[in-house]
Amino acid sequence: MKMVSRVVRRFPVALAVPLVLVAPLALTAGCGSDAPPAPAASATARPSGPAPSAGSASPSPSPTGDPAERAAAAVRRMTDADLAGQVLMPYAYGNDATRVDAASIAGNRQIGGVDTPAQMITKFRLGGLILVGFSAQDPTGSTNPTTNVENPEQVRTLTAGLQQAAAGLPSGAPLLIGTDQEYGVVTRVTDGVTMLPSAMGFGAAGAPRLTETAWHAAGAELAAMGINLDFAPVADTLGAQGSAVLGSRAYGADAKANAEQVAAAVRGLQSAGVSAALKHFPGHGHTTADSHAELPVVEQSMKAWKNQDRPPFTAGIAAGADVVMSGHLDVKALDPGVAATFSHKVMTDVLRGQMKFTGVAVTDAMNMAPAKKWSPGEAAVRALNAGNDLLLMPPDLIAARDGIVAGLADKSLPRSRLEEAVTRILTLKFRRAGAEQPELSTVNSAEHQQAARAAAAAAITVLRGSCTGPQLGGVAVTVTAARGREVARVALVKALQAAGVEVHASGGKIVHLVGYGDRTTDLRSDADVTVMMDTPYLLSAARSPVLIATYSSSPASMAALADLLAGRADAPGRSPVAVSGLPRSVCRT
Repeated sequence: MKMVSRVVRRFPVALAVPLVLVAPLALTAGCGSDAPPAPAASATARPSGPAPSAGSASPSPSPTGDPAERAAAAVRRMTDADLAGQVLMPYAYGNDATRVDAASIAGNRQIGGVDTPAQMITKFRLGGLILVGFSAQDPTGSTNPTTNVENPEQVRTLTAGLQQAAAGLPSGAPLLIGTDQEYGVVTRVTDGVTMLPSAMGFGAAGAPRLTETAWHAAGAELAAMGINLDFAPVADTLGAQGSAVLGSRAYGADAKANAEQVAAAVRGLQSAGVSAALKHFPGHGHTTADSHAELPVVEQSMKAWKNQDRPPFTAGIAAGADVVMSGHLDVKALDPGVAATFSHKVMTDVLRGQMKFTGVAVTDAMNMAPAKKWSPGEAAVRALNAGNDLLLMPPDLIAARDGIVAGLADKSLPRSRLEEAVTRILTLKFRRAGAEQPELSTVNSAEHQQAARAAAAAAITVLRGSCTGPQLGGVAVTVTAARGREVARVALVKALQAAGVEVHASGGKIVHLVGYGDRTTDLRSDADVTVMMDTPYLLSAARSPVLIATYSSSPASMAALADLLAGRADAPGRSPVAVSGLPRSVCRT
C-alpha cells in the first residue's frame, strides 16, 4: 500500500547521548504473588521541591547506528530519576502544551504538581504522554476525566509542543505520544478524521485486505497529527456471553478469524509509522466483568485459553506489533488470584518466555480499580517487577515516580529490571524516530474515505429480510432512532436522500436505529427495519421484518446502510458473534 500524500517535515527527534556498547541487560525475576515489596517502595509523600536532580550531562550530537545500542548507551548515562520518568506515561490536562486554562492548571497540579503538560514532561522526564477524551458513550470513559483532543489541527499543535518539551531530556529520544483510537465506541479524535468502522465491523466483513488498507489510512492520519502510538487493536476474543466493556471493540468470537484481523490491523498501522498495541493480554473476552471497576476472573482452562484467547496475540506479535498491553485480569489458568498486570508468570514467563515477545509491554491504565489496590508507588514497583515496561496513567505521578526511585534504593526493584524496561522503550523510540510526518491534508482525504467506505460496505449484515433489491420496496422512508442517536439518524437521512430514497419526517416506512448501550425498551415494535449500530445481540428481541447490523454509526457505515436500503448494494457481511434465534446472515453462510 502506497501513501500518496506529500510529506513536509520529520517528527521531532531529541539529541542522543554518545554511543557506548554495553553488555546485555539481565532479566531479573519478579514476583507473581500479592506479597508486598519492601515498604519504602510504596512511598507516597509529595516532595515540596522540584524533582530529584538528574545530574546528567548535556545531550551530545545524535549518533547513528543500531537503535538497541543507542538505547543501551543512553540508559548507562541516566540517573535513577531519569529512568523512573521514562517508564511513566500519564495523561495531562489542557489542549496545548504550554497555554492552558485555570481548570487545566488545577488538574495538572493534582496529578503532578505542575501547571502545563510541557512542565509535566520536563519535571518528570517522561517517556510518554497519552492524549485522552471523555465521552459518555464510551466504556472506558471512567479513566478519561478530561479531553485534550479536539481536531487534527489542534492535536498537531499540541503534539509538536509536547515533543519540543521532550527535546532536551537526558534520554535523547522523542516522546511517545499515544491515544486510544480504536474506532467505534472508543475513538478519541472524532472531528475531521476518517472514521473507520468498529473492529466488529471488520470482523463481519472478514476481509483482512480491507482491514490492512483501512488501518494504514488510520495510521497515516495519526502520524499527521503527531501521534506515534495507538492503543489498538483489541486482540480479545469474545466468549459466548459477550462482554459489555468490549462489545464491538473486539473483532468477534472466532479466534482464528480474529487473529487474521489483528495481524492485518498491526501491519496497516505500523506501515504508516505508528506503533500498534495489542490489548488486553492475556485476553479480556471470556469475562463479563469490567476491569475498570473490578478485577474480572477468567475461569477458562489452559487448553481453552490457548485455543481461544492466545491466537490473536500470537498473530499480532508475529506481525511485528511494537507494544502489548496487559489486562487487569485474574486468569485462573495462568496465575490464579493475581491480576495479569502484576503477574510475573503472565507478563514474563508467558509473554516473553513462551510467546517470544521482545517489544514494549505497557500496563492498562493504572487509575483503574484493580491497580489501585496498592498505593501508586507500590503498584508501580509491582507492575515493573512483573515485566511491564511502561506504566500508563498512574493516578499520582509524584507518588509513582518516588515509589520507583525508592524501590531502586531499597532493592525491591532491581536496577537491571528498570534498565531493561527503559532500554526497550528507547529502542522503540529510536527505531521510529525521524519518520517523515505527513501533511495534515492527508487527514480525511478522499483516499482514506474510500478505504473506510469499502470496509463499511463489506460489513453490512442482514439477519432477517431480503438479500437483494430495495429492503423497503422503493417507498418513502421515515428514520427514527433511540435517544442519543441523532447524529447517526441525520447522517442516514442525508445518505438515503443522496441514494434517491424519499425521506419523510413521518408517515413513511420506519427505519429505526439503535446502538451501544441501548436496551429492549429502545426498540420500536412498529419499525419496518431495525438497524443495530453496535453488537447485534439486541436484534434477537426486535420484531421488525428486516433486521440489519452495521456494527458502527460512522458516516461510512450510514452510507453503506443507505445503499443497501435503496437496493444499490448487497449485504456481504456475516455476524462475527452468535445472536440468539437469528442466523449469522441470511445472505452469506
